[in-house]
Amino acid sequence: MTALTTTPKARTKKNAGVVRRRATLRMFTYLGLGVVGILWILPLIWMVLGSLKTQAEILAKPPTWWPREFTLENFVKWFQELNFGQFFTNSVVVAILTVLGNIVFCSMLGYALAKMEFRGKKILFGAVMVTLMVPSVALFVPMFVIVSKIGLVNTYGALILPFLTQPIGVFLMRQFIMGIPDEIIEAARIDGAGEFRIFSRVVMPLCGAPVATLSIITFLFSWNNFLWPLVAAQSQDMYTLPVALSLYSTGQNSTDYGVLLAGSVLVIAPIVILFLLLQRYFIQGVATTGLK
Repeated sequence: MTALTTTPKARTKKNAGVVRRRATLRMFTYLGLGVVGILWILPLIWMVLGSLKTQAEILAKPPTWWPREFTLENFVKWFQELNFGQFFTNSVVVAILTVLGNIVFCSMLGYALAKMEFRGKKILFGAVMVTLMVPSVALFVPMFVIVSKIGLVNTYGALILPFLTQPIGVFLMRQFIMGIPDEIIEAARIDGAGEFRIFSRVVMPLCGAPVATLSIITFLFSWNNFLWPLVAAQSQDMYTLPVALSLYSTGQNSTDYGVLLAGSVLVIAPIVILFLLLQRYFIQGVATTGLK
């Protein structure tokens, strides 16, 4: 009788200890994540506040976080003196067309690899996976040779065509489309729909989350791409924003740090806005793709 009466109490005490340990672990986890988050966001805060300072205040010692006098002069220089409109237009055109190309071609190839049977399918998918492991810098020389041979140097074509289809996009779309039930596609085929109609009317409407994820990834890559536009664009009229920023990094004595920080804010702002608009789809797309 004593053992029977004390056992529930012991279990209750044990459960309470487990709950306390879990709560303590959760508290330290959140505390650690909070510290990491603060350390990660501090450079961004410094960049934004620095863009509102004068050159003298930025170089002052000891440095200060909060500007003594807020100024928009650094942003005014970008819009009035540094041809920001042309650089921004180039970045937008290149990024949007690259995103659209990846949505179309990566989705088509992903659908073919996921739902169609043809010779060499496994070899083709293996080639896509191998391409993921090749550093993009290693492809610059052959890409530039090809672009120069067809006369596209210093054009939008040189900045866009080599990146219209990315291996990561093909893999992402293929993994998600594999999760679409085969019965839906077979029913469409029985009704007489062709492969293109099945792809456009059945498969793509179900791919909202991975398409949003692919759009964000491709936009980030294209918007932040520096080395290839620096090689392929040989005049300032074709420079994108990251390349334009490098024009003001010529040396410590001649660098206008306020202009650089303001330009960095202008470069990052569209990325932050895009992610805030599509973050729900981005998280959903990554999660569902990882389950396939």
